Amino acid sequence: MSEDILSILQAKLHTFSKGQRAIAKFILEAYDKTAFMTASKLGKLVGVSESTVVRFAVELGYDGYPSMQKAMQEMVLNRLTSVQRMGVTNDRIGDQDVVSMVLHEDIDRLRQTADTLDREAFQKSVQALMGARRIYVLGVRSTSALANFLGYYLNYMFDNVHVITASGIGEIFEKLVGIGAEDVVVAFSFPRYSTSIIKGAQFCRSVGARVIGITNSAVSPLADSCDYVLAAKSDMVSLVDSLVAPMSVVNALVVALAAQKQQTLAKTFDTLERVWEEYNVYEKRMERL
Repeated sequence: MSEDILSILQAKLHTFSKGQRAIAKFILEAYDKTAFMTASKLGKLVGVSESTVVRFAVELGYDGYPSMQKAMQEMVLNRLTSVQRMGVTNDRIGDQDVVSMVLHEDIDRLRQTADTLDREAFQKSVQALMGARRIYVLGVRSTSALANFLGYYLNYMFDNVHVITASGIGEIFEKLVGIGAEDVVVAFSFPRYSTSIIKGAQFCRSVGARVIGITNSAVSPLADSCDYVLAAKSDMVSLVDSLVAPMSVVNALVVALAAQKQQTLAKTFDTLERVWEEYNVYEKRMERL
């Protein structure tokens, strides 16, 4: 479903059957919640059968209801305010066990990410990072956690790593001064997409730097400014963004890079172990059984 689906439904409203018109009106009035309903639930709320809802999706050109639902979710994710997210979450939870619901949904996101992640883009991202003069990692707001985590491990492997988590576009540009074609940028952005990250990625690409985007979709606003896109599912509609799958992609990058830098890392950690031991960096007491 294209981004102007609401306009399409409005324009075609008079051509629908009575049941289809009821579905269309419901979507128009509550698209933020409808996108996350099952066909069965939508049918019950509208007063039509589940099969009518499925046929409606096919009528609009989809393979079935799941395809329409997925397209609607992609359309609305970046439009939802924090208040709307909380409302959708409360409706979805109902009487369910919150822990089970969240953990199972995260497991499903991991599975989907594993199945769909572009392996060629992943390998090229690793190669680009290995050959970079400087590495910049961009992430603001909730994705600053991902940026700092990746930056922490990259600093063990590379000498010139810059983690940028400033939210202001002016400050981001100030820290990107001097970036060039020999540099590589890793940028994080998920719904609701940060304008500063997207503009920062655009600037980096414009001066010849290679940009690796870790985002939720190959068609996200960030993807247009990236050489390589690593798409990780992060579609939890709540006040809290699900960063489980993106974090796993980050882990995979670190593991792949560590394998390439094995000899260098072995020397680095051999030195660090002696320092940690001398200065009692880590607790030595064993936990009591």
